[in-house]
Amino acid sequence: MKVSVKHIKGMHFQGEGSTKVMTNMDASINAGGTGHGTSPMELLLMSIAGCSGMDIVAILQKMQVKVQRFETTVEGERSNDHPRVFKDIEVVYMFWGNALPEDKLQRAVQLSMGKYCSVANMIDKAANLTYRIEIYPTKG
Repeated sequence: MKVSVKHIKGMHFQGEGSTKVMTNMDASINAGGTGHGTSPMELLLMSIAGCSGMDIVAILQKMQVKVQRFETTVEGERSNDHPRVFKDIEVVYMFWGNALPEDKLQRAVQLSMGKYCSVANMIDKAANLTYRIEIYPTKG
């Protein structure tokens, strides 16, 4: 696997992987950037959600569990001292649907976080990574 990252201007960079899709990275305005992209540390949190989310969708399809909506939030707390790594990261998986089988949702998340998601498994070696699920009925 190989990516390339090109400096655009100031703190703005563009990354490109094998799909040739451009990902913009930039520092916040407070940190000397222009806000034209996502910060690298935010991308790391998004990577956990994206990686595990793809696993969970595939696992739930195999289990024949249909959810109407699926979202994930990831919140990380960083250390105060440089290099300001993440100390604690919490992932919240939110599922919407009627009569969703909680045991299957829990199992799908557990399989992803414990076995399949390479990003989460790598990050778990450096930070306290926790997760939980929330289930919401669909109205109407």
